[in-house]
Amino acid sequence: MTTDPARPFGRVLTAMVTPFAEDGSIDLAGAQQLAAHLVDRCANDGLVVFGTTGESPTVSDAEQHAVLEVVLDAVGDRATVVAGVGTNDTAHSMDLARSAERLGVDGLLVVTPYYNRPPQAGLLRHFTSIADSTDLPVMLYDIPVRTGMPIEVETLVRAAEHPRIVAVKDAKGDLGAIAWTLARTDLAYYSGEDMLNLPILALGGVGVVSVVSHLVGPRLAEMLAAVEAGDLATARSINQSLLPVYTGIFRTQGVITVKAALNALGLPAGPVRPPLVDATPEQLAQLRDDLAAGGVTL
Repeated sequence: MTTDPARPFGRVLTAMVTPFAEDGSIDLAGAQQLAAHLVDRCANDGLVVFGTTGESPTVSDAEQHAVLEVVLDAVGDRATVVAGVGTNDTAHSMDLARSAERLGVDGLLVVTPYYNRPPQAGLLRHFTSIADSTDLPVMLYDIPVRTGMPIEVETLVRAAEHPRIVAVKDAKGDLGAIAWTLARTDLAYYSGEDMLNLPILALGGVGVVSVVSHLVGPRLAEMLAAVEAGDLATARSINQSLLPVYTGIFRTQGVITVKAALNALGLPAGPVRPPLVDATPEQLAQLRDDLAAGGVTL
């Protein structure tokens, strides 16, 4: 799929959940159906498969391969498909990257290695090794609340020298670091923290990799368009209307609540895999109230 070089993966991308059957197995038909729904009905021009919201730590390589196949079959001709291949093992990540490339994905999402806590030199070597392993463009995923280690500005500047490291999904929440990185590199910034979508776009971000876009993708697309048109008053109004949605989805782990919402809407999602736990009746009731305040009815 051809994309704008300034937005190498599109504008509105959903960090897609991985639908499971009630017995915990992968629901391949559900993954195909959900991918088509997100692209055809929710204004998504891209999907990130097996990021955080896809429960990637609990999905096997074979399961990842199978889901990517059906998602590509469903939407690969009209939306970008980005495969999450980052792990805390560089060699394993390289293998996943090569497998995803063979399937025909459009790009790779590479999260900071978690648990190991490598120094910045180790992060740079990890990222560039994965970028060297395929011909695909790479989006780095900076989310220190989950990985224990932020990607420092100097590391991002050096990583940006690699011709295939072209973007960052930022869930670090450091707007100053984003501003400095944008000033010193040509990296395309995608908001990876829904509550900060508007501030990151206002700094020069090019799009979002969102969880709430499972439910409100068209409104995010409208907000992006308003920012691009210089109409910040409209963008602020849309963002304010979405605040209850942002809050509701992230009262607990986003995958728990967004799967609960999708299930309530009759869309494929199913349960979460342990060690996560499904939303309680009380959490679902709170979610219904939150989403209703944001204009979404379950």
